[in-house]
Amino acid sequence: MHRTNTCGELNLSHKGTYVTLSGWVQRSRDLGGLTFIDLRDRYGITQLAFNLETHTELCLKARKLGREYVIKIDGYVAERESKNLKIPTGEIEIVVENLEILNESKTPPFTIEDNTDGGDELRMKYRYLDLRRNSLKNNLLLRHRMAILTRNYLDNEQFIEVETPYLIKSTPEGARDFVVPSRMNPGQFYALPQSPQTFKQLLMVAGYDRYYQIVRCFRDEDLRADRQPEFTQIDCEMAFVEQEDILNTFEGLARHLFRSIKNTDPGSFPRMPYSEAMRLYGSDKPDIRFGMQIVEINDFVKNKGFKVFDDAELVAGINAKGCAAYSRKDTDALTEWVKRPQIGATGLVFIKYNEDGSAKSSIDKFYTPDQLLELLKNFNAEPGDLILILAGAPSKTRKALGELRLEMGNRLGLRNPDIYAPLWVVDFPLLEWDETTQRFYAMHHPFTSPKPEDVALLETQPGNVRANAYDLVINGVEIGGGSIRIFNKDLQKNMFSLLGFSDTEAQEQFGFLMNAFEFGAPPHGGIAFGFDRWCAVFGGHDSIRDYIAFPKNNSGRDVMIDSPAEISGVQLDELSLKIIPTEKKS
Repeated sequence: MHRTNTCGELNLSHKGTYVTLSGWVQRSRDLGGLTFIDLRDRYGITQLAFNLETHTELCLKARKLGREYVIKIDGYVAERESKNLKIPTGEIEIVVENLEILNESKTPPFTIEDNTDGGDELRMKYRYLDLRRNSLKNNLLLRHRMAILTRNYLDNEQFIEVETPYLIKSTPEGARDFVVPSRMNPGQFYALPQSPQTFKQLLMVAGYDRYYQIVRCFRDEDLRADRQPEFTQIDCEMAFVEQEDILNTFEGLARHLFRSIKNTDPGSFPRMPYSEAMRLYGSDKPDIRFGMQIVEINDFVKNKGFKVFDDAELVAGINAKGCAAYSRKDTDALTEWVKRPQIGATGLVFIKYNEDGSAKSSIDKFYTPDQLLELLKNFNAEPGDLILILAGAPSKTRKALGELRLEMGNRLGLRNPDIYAPLWVVDFPLLEWDETTQRFYAMHHPFTSPKPEDVALLETQPGNVRANAYDLVINGVEIGGGSIRIFNKDLQKNMFSLLGFSDTEAQEQFGFLMNAFEFGAPPHGGIAFGFDRWCAVFGGHDSIRDYIAFPKNNSGRDVMIDSPAEISGVQLDELSLKIIPTEKKS
């Protein structure tokens, strides 16, 4: 037997018990005639005590142990003289009677501590060592617990878990697919699923009216903190429902997770139309933990001789409360911040509402003091506030102001990770127009139903049609989204036509789904949550990477196993593939 107990469970009630423990050497301390070793496993740390006087050889053997050696010990539980009440085992130690080295270890390339000295790339290369650290262990335990709680909730709501295929057909909409060549069908390819969308709809047609799956999905897209090429979704679908049924059901899931994981009640889940989110927050995933809403001021600033405002389609700003004391250096730094390529603004106008009641602005020469004071009323400004204004094309200006609002929220400490503010964003546009290709694209996916009252607009004003779609947003992070689906073949055919599909193309790509709609398809809808993203929000982090056991880096590589990698010529021949060398640039 390698252990009778774990390193995290022993306490004074076990005093005098003879135990066997196994684990990794966290650290050792030699104090004259005594040597102490902290032994670690997944469950915690237990102190081991070796006495040079009573067990000389054993103590000398212990002093030769290196960090991360795997050892097994036998001994008696004793009360510690110097207690450590910060850990569950801090009142006891093991007086070691026997020590066995199960495996030696090279010196790790970084310290296995909460505050490690290893950089990101180094820790990614030795991910199996990084996973020994408490911070990552706790992240994966959080992930595990969320999965169990999710399954329990959905099971109680009569959902059944059904596995759908990983080798499917490539589709032209959405992100780029990862493709897999078929050896038995030369020249043909599978695709890895970006989501189980069509299969879960087919399950509704089949009569399985409440489906879910905690499922792996794949998208070949550029990476950032909240994206990985493979990620996990809580994927759900329901039949015989309308939008409100789905929102209520999965608001229930969210509350269940909040109560169980965070021991908190997030309060109400307000509903906000997409148009309002963009107008007030410059984002379809607004962080509503703080105000600082966008205020449009075209009517107050136009035709005063300031060309930037006069020529702009939209002039709008935000009120950074209490920031009028910002120095010239501070406002210059903010101006440079909004000029970054990621934001794309050409400049920043500010108005300071001084404590003496006067207004000072970077555009004083175009506006009288009274006009500036009148303008401040639009922002409900008070002495001590700072107004930040951008101008330009509406969409670009709102987006830039939305980013500036989040930046000011960070600087002012308004985005407390311990406060949660969920909301549903609803009534998205069904379609978005792309100037480059001169065609419409589905804002969500081609199977999203238009709102019933907007169906008539599909023929005349498709750009004005609202989708029967919804997103769950928590603290400015899109946790998940879904929609009521099209379940009528003619409407689905019309949707494909709007997206530029010919009847033949639609039949080739999605004929299986439209054919299924002819066999009694019920009204249905669903939602999918980014499971990794939800874990990161509950863990108080922006990046999902540390909530995935073996993630990829920002280049989509697994530097631990060195993947992706070339395959042999034999494999290429079996797959009827040939690598065409790329030309090297001179």
